[in-house]
Amino acid sequence: MSRLPGKRARPVLRGPRRSNAPGLPDEIFFSIVQRKVVTPNDFTSLDQVEDRLTAFEQRYNATARPFRWKFTPADLEDLMARIERHEQKEQNLQQPPDCDHQPAALTLTA
Repeated sequence: MSRLPGKRARPVLRGPRRSNAPGLPDEIFFSIVQRKVVTPNDFTSLDQVEDRLTAFEQRYNATARPFRWKFTPADLEDLMARIERHEQKEQNLQQPPDCDHQPAALTLTA
């Protein structure tokens, strides 16, 4: 439960985390649950919440289709190239203009 000053306590839905998969699909699923099941918050008992969640789960599993991702592999390659250009630009700005070598690594002695 989270409690902010002046706010009612409310449950925070957290999905299972898989170490080999990102949490984005879980976040999308729980945002759908928040919009279609939990809002409006007019439950009178936990049993009523459980019943509504169970009914939604059965209906969702029967009608669900894969999400249509708009971020393509080409978009990812473009993003990675822009990040690399940005990092190179920052690295060039950190070196004096007349310096043509890489800075030496610091070694700590005990």
